[in-house]
Amino acid sequence: MTESPKPQSLKEVMEHLNTPEVKGKTLSARDKQARTVARLVLVQALYQMELTEQGVETIVREFSDFRFDGDLEGEPLGEGDIDFFSEGLRAVVREQSTIDRNIAERLAAGWRLDRIDTTLRAILRSGAWELGFRKDIGKEVVINEYVEIAKAFFGETEAKFVNGALDGIARDVR
Repeated sequence: MTESPKPQSLKEVMEHLNTPEVKGKTLSARDKQARTVARLVLVQALYQMELTEQGVETIVREFSDFRFDGDLEGEPLGEGDIDFFSEGLRAVVREQSTIDRNIAERLAAGWRLDRIDTTLRAILRSGAWELGFRKDIGKEVVINEYVEIAKAFFGETEAKFVNGALDGIARDVR
């Protein structure tokens, strides 16, 4: 079995993601890309919140005002869905105990969520939020997006872990 190559950039990740977004509705290419950008920024914001212990509204304001026009890994992000990002960040913070419990149920025996890399934890929390609280978005889309984001930051092993964990969470919450 050969491993698929790791995307060389986040731009490649965004280009690879071309599945319909919402059940029964296909988003335009522009809207899909804006949603992907929002997911990438959501992961980045959750990472920053955990490291800096800043409040959710401070982070929403900072990212809305400055980060969506910025770049990630030296590449422009493009237009992002700021409303989706803001909803996600607020919901992950508000529902964190439920989200973390859903993730913890999918970890190997003896593993705790706080032992997982901060970025990987942010990816799992973002995906678990969408699976549990945005049931209007297809589970395949959610899982695929966060697996690709994991590939952009990590290797194939972590991407497979994200895939397995989110797939299990989807079975639990849907």
